[in-house]
Amino acid sequence: MAKRKLQKDENASDDDGNDSDVSMVNVDFDFFAPNPEVDYIAFKRLLMQLFQSDSEILAVHDLADLILSQPAIGSTVKTDGEDGDPYAFLSVVNVHAHQERPCMKAIITYMLEKSTNQPELHNLLQGLLGPEGLKSSNHVGLIVSERVMNIPVELVPPMYRSLAEEIKEAVRQNEAFIFSHYIFLTRTYQLTASQFEELQATASEPTKKKTKPTLPPTGDVPMMNDGVSTYSYHPEDACIQSHSLFTLDYPLTTQQPRDEESLGLDMGGRIMAVPAERFQELVDKMMESHPAS
Repeated sequence: MAKRKLQKDENASDDDGNDSDVSMVNVDFDFFAPNPEVDYIAFKRLLMQLFQSDSEILAVHDLADLILSQPAIGSTVKTDGEDGDPYAFLSVVNVHAHQERPCMKAIITYMLEKSTNQPELHNLLQGLLGPEGLKSSNHVGLIVSERVMNIPVELVPPMYRSLAEEIKEAVRQNEAFIFSHYIFLTRTYQLTASQFEELQATASEPTKKKTKPTLPPTGDVPMMNDGVSTYSYHPEDACIQSHSLFTLDYPLTTQQPRDEESLGLDMGGRIMAVPAERFQELVDKMMESHPAS
């Protein structure tokens, strides 16, 4: 049985009509608990999308198994019932409790290596996830979330609200979900000023005439470095960033060299560290910023 339902209107173009002939299609989105019987392949695919070319070194197959091993925590979004493929998911895993798993070992090493250029964040992560930190009672919750393109952001706040409630219930059941901090890993893209102007122009073209990548929807303030702006793929990341102690944008480890003629967008990742006492405030702000219509 679905946790809850949300109906959204989505644009649909008429393939037999002209470029301006656009209709609205009602789509029912249902929220379900993670289902280890049917969700593994879709979870792995979404995790590969989240971590992009670094997904192999982060053992996403093991991370998918880990998330699905705790079906009482987290949510998926589906349109074809519980046995359908999830189009989005959100969950949290206890890094300390699962530190011996291949995915957690890889992610810990990855975050510590990526954060070396930002001493304040690195010191925080070293204290939490270094050899001594992993022996501490101050556990870290790794928030893992991804969705396919065009899934509306309004679906995300209800998942976070449920996650906050599920964490509280798990704590009442004496499960290992008491955290001092939450770490968020998300994906980004980079644009020069000229690329931004070109993609903005592309976004205004009729749907059928678009041959170049379009701008993903985002609500965050771009972070600039050497004339290049970094944007988040997901609008809700702006809420997370506003509650984060530190935010770090980093290049992918295995990214292929690119030049001005390369297709697509320059990809990257982002780490955000949020104190546990700010998590409910973050959820409330997200509900306010992206209400379901």
